[in-house]
Amino acid sequence: MQKGEVWIVEFPSVNGHEQYGLRPAIIIADTHTSVVIVIPCTANLHALRFPFTLRLDPSKKNGLDAATVILLIQLRAIDRMRFVRKNGVIEQNTLIKINRLLKTLLGL
Repeated sequence: MQKGEVWIVEFPSVNGHEQYGLRPAIIIADTHTSVVIVIPCTANLHALRFPFTLRLDPSKKNGLDAATVILLIQLRAIDRMRFVRKNGVIEQNTLIKINRLLKTLLGL
């Protein structure tokens, strides 16, 4: 798995405000262990009102079929067994925006 790939992932059900269910996620880091660091996405465009979110429009390259919100505030480690299929890869300009927002979010 490579940074910037879009995968469909089955996020486990949780209590609280974490994302769950079958949804797209952006690979941020392959830890070369049983877990991968990802950013979940949502089809709920109202989520753009929150900080550390980005809109991702569908393209042939990313394999999405609807506008999606990348939820950097939901960054998490997910077990490899939860990955269903690869959809595509995000565009380089989107990856640059994600990197900038992650640096701000993490105080780097």
